[in-house]
Amino acid sequence: MDGVNSGLKPIPMAFDAVSDTVLELIDGTLYHGISFGAVGKSVAGECVFQTGMVGYTEALTDPSYEGQILVLTYPLVGNYGVPERVKAELNKIPDDFESSRIHVAGLIVGYHSEEFSHFLAASSLGAWLKENGVPAIQGVDTRALTKRIREKGSLSGRLLAKRAGLSASPTAIQRVPLPSQGDDWKEEYNIVPFHDPNQDNLVAKVSTKEAQLFKPTGTARTHPTSNRPIRILAIDVGMKYNQIRCFTKRGVELKVVPWDYDFLAPSEEYDGLFISNGPGDPTMVKTTITRLREALQRNTPIFGICLGHQLLALAAGARTSKMKYGNRGHNIPCTESFNDRCYITSQNHGYQVEVDSLPPNWQELFKNANDGSNEGIYCLDKPFFSVQFHPESTPGPRDTEFLFDVFLKNVEDTIKTGLPLPISLKNEHSVSGSTRVKVSKVLVLGSGGLSIGQAGEFDYSGSQALKALKEEGIYTILVNPNIATIATSKGLADKVYFLPVTPEFVRKIIKYEKPDGIYVTFGGQTALNVGIKLRDEFDALGVKVLGTPIATLIETEDRQRFADAMLQIGEKCAESATATTADDAVIAANKIGFPVIVRAA
Repeated sequence: MDGVNSGLKPIPMAFDAVSDTVLELIDGTLYHGISFGAVGKSVAGECVFQTGMVGYTEALTDPSYEGQILVLTYPLVGNYGVPERVKAELNKIPDDFESSRIHVAGLIVGYHSEEFSHFLAASSLGAWLKENGVPAIQGVDTRALTKRIREKGSLSGRLLAKRAGLSASPTAIQRVPLPSQGDDWKEEYNIVPFHDPNQDNLVAKVSTKEAQLFKPTGTARTHPTSNRPIRILAIDVGMKYNQIRCFTKRGVELKVVPWDYDFLAPSEEYDGLFISNGPGDPTMVKTTITRLREALQRNTPIFGICLGHQLLALAAGARTSKMKYGNRGHNIPCTESFNDRCYITSQNHGYQVEVDSLPPNWQELFKNANDGSNEGIYCLDKPFFSVQFHPESTPGPRDTEFLFDVFLKNVEDTIKTGLPLPISLKNEHSVSGSTRVKVSKVLVLGSGGLSIGQAGEFDYSGSQALKALKEEGIYTILVNPNIATIATSKGLADKVYFLPVTPEFVRKIIKYEKPDGIYVTFGGQTALNVGIKLRDEFDALGVKVLGTPIATLIETEDRQRFADAMLQIGEKCAESATATTADDAVIAANKIGFPVIVRAA
């Protein structure tokens, strides 16, 4: 993988008639792929990767990806196709896209499925890319490419298409020379120069060209002192459609304006200011930063997301910097500072705010739990805050969408009191997170005997737990009789007992090894059952249950009790039923309504 030609592979005869494309990185690395997007088109851009498993239609139409060659790390892409393309109209924007066009310069995947199945699908991903003139390639070792980017950082790259009239036969593809053989191979391709899109004002390319007013789609949120809806003015520096949806469904009137719009004009009336997400280097958007700096002298509440977060920080006097390869994915943990609570977020950015450069009256609101980078800031004495991640999601989790409610409540409270009230996420009823337990020797229960290919998630989670414990310097013991697993491989656990995962054997091992901690949550139902049966003995045995408490396991094991618990906290829970015969299953499915998921108990 460390060689520059790790991605060059022969192409099967089945692809004889398909045009081929080469990805060339600025460091000289070459990767081959089979074109499934726009034919004969070469493009240049910044090569970045995204780790999301789904949501390619939303990601590709996200303006934050403008000018980038996007690598999707999930191995299978395109299996659910692309919805029907609907033209956006005022107060009626498409439900399944995040802007009016694809913004990536090019797309790279491991495997593209021309066959798709989804009730919304109108075409394949490849057909949609062709419609938009976006080149794309499959058959690339995206793992090797992602590793390259992680090691080197985001790199300028170019997707080079074969010149017209040159067929893509397997022998021609295999003939692509090694870099040591010179650049003669380039004669067969449409060459474009490398280009770093971050040197451009990408915001000017993606921002709306004229102001638009979106009316509330939900019950109107009335201004506290005037008989009109609350109005938010949104600065479009690359705004996603779902940010518009998140405001209008909350009953506010949203005026979306271009990036260089003079929102400080005396004639401009609004109750809150929003700064959207967007692409590129935040320091390129000087006009917006200058106006925001003046807006900070006023008391109108401000909320920023992604690029909007960076612009607000720059206006406040902080600095931003380019990250090595950024954060792009749908399961990135961020810790909030008021309650020390962790949220899973959707992200797409290559720049960050330098938290050490914040002025004294600004503090960090969120921190990335993976790399420690800044994920949010707020002003201590005025109603201003912003976040680096995407609370509007699409794609990704919606755990932090409540921040739109926080902002709008801050707008209402500021109007009612006439005071510049800073935001607060403090929850008096919040339960503090678990304190770190000091342990030096931990027993991990495996899944026991399994059929080949069955329940691989237990093996994966168990092996990852062992790795994490070893990184913390904790001595690990594994109980698992299944030798055909990764977790039992030499070098993972410090000690392995190839014994049945039963209460009798686990009790004996605890008495002999005397561990001070035990995990029962990495072995599926087998390990959970042992944990529940031994729950009253763990204290006497001197071992602490780590991770999910046994009481919680008991509560969630009973599906009805779990559903009742979800109902008590206002969370939706999918309707379910138990069936022991095929006839019972049909009756239950008809009662629930199709589609249904059938799962073996």
